[in-house]
Amino acid sequence: MPTVRGCELPDDLLYDVPNHIWFKELDDGTVRIGMTTIATAMAGQLVAFTPKKIGRKVDAGKSCATVESGKWVGPAKSAAGGEVIAINDELVAKPSIANQDPYGAGWMVILKPDDWSAAKASLTPGAQVAAKYEAKMDADGFSGCACATP
Repeated sequence: MPTVRGCELPDDLLYDVPNHIWFKELDDGTVRIGMTTIATAMAGQLVAFTPKKIGRKVDAGKSCATVESGKWVGPAKSAAGGEVIAINDELVAKPSIANQDPYGAGWMVILKPDDWSAAKASLTPGAQVAAKYEAKMDADGFSGCACATP
């Protein structure tokens, strides 16, 4: 598993580095979406998570949820367009789950993508993500997860 500046990036996931979002392909053709450890470390303790409702369409590059912390409120953008088929109700009830377990219990939504092959082509496989994240952290002036964890 790549680790960049103390931030873990599982290599079985695909990454939208500019938006700090991960994607996991599921066996039924859907994709699970969540925030990276970098996103949660930069945002700080999450206090609210508001996903799009089940059945709603998400356009590629647009928000599938709104995330709020003590120092940031903003969209969680999905590189894939499609229909929201599941939301993480536990994350809605306790947003800080994403801070503790962003790649497991802290997932956000499951999407039935419209054109997964096009979206997938824009994502970076986990085994190749370290260099892109090093550059992104430099550009953002982010020193790393070890400095931001509670």
